[in-house]
Amino acid sequence: MSESWLVALSGLLGLAVGSFLNVCIYRLPLDQSLAFPASHCTVCNRTLSWFENVPVLAWLVLRGRCRTCHTRISPVYPLVELLTGVMFAWSAWHYGPSVLLVSRVLFGCMLIVLFFIDLRHRILPNPITVGGTVVGFLLSFLAPPGWLSSLIGLVIGGLIPYALAEAYLRLRKAEGLGMGDVKMLALIGAFLGWQLVILTLALASILGSLVGVGMIITRRGDMKYALPFGTFLAIAAMFAAAVGDPVVAWYMGFYR
Repeated sequence: MSESWLVALSGLLGLAVGSFLNVCIYRLPLDQSLAFPASHCTVCNRTLSWFENVPVLAWLVLRGRCRTCHTRISPVYPLVELLTGVMFAWSAWHYGPSVLLVSRVLFGCMLIVLFFIDLRHRILPNPITVGGTVVGFLLSFLAPPGWLSSLIGLVIGGLIPYALAEAYLRLRKAEGLGMGDVKMLALIGAFLGWQLVILTLALASILGSLVGVGMIITRRGDMKYALPFGTFLAIAAMFAAAVGDPVVAWYMGFYR
């Protein structure tokens, strides 16, 4: 199979997977089954026809509304499908047919789900953070970063932030970093290794600080406003997975 065909087919597969990720984003915070019932309108409960489940296109044809009750359908649905499709296509182009490709698309899917759930509900579900950490570590025996870097990464990502969070809680009597964030960092460390989980945490902290300062300046929040840090971790981890290795190599070059 040529590279162009691999990229195209991966993109189409990503659109379909994105449709399933929408189900995860909606149902996981509600503790609902991902398999039953079938896709349906959450207002009138009508089961969707097959053509209403066609990624992106169905939303455009229906003009973003339910065919029966005309309730508005959030644009987040096609956005998730498009993001997943682009992520699959880019990964296929960048990594080619390999175990690393499988690892990266699985990781990307987890990050997309965690990003949108944390943004809306301020939670990071254990089935993804904890289960994903196990999957990431097992895949490290077959693909980069390798099992040792993965093990160190999940320890750095999980235990060190946990210790800092506990220290902050005891000193300030307030939660500085939620346990969901700690588990997500362990997930990132398992998939990306110790160097890139450190890069991820640094980038997420900078991004979160910039957004927090912006909210204070615009008076949309104060110093105690709880930012959904998992969303920043997801963005930073995507960046680290895509271009983190050259960034780390560039940074380490200053110490040679």
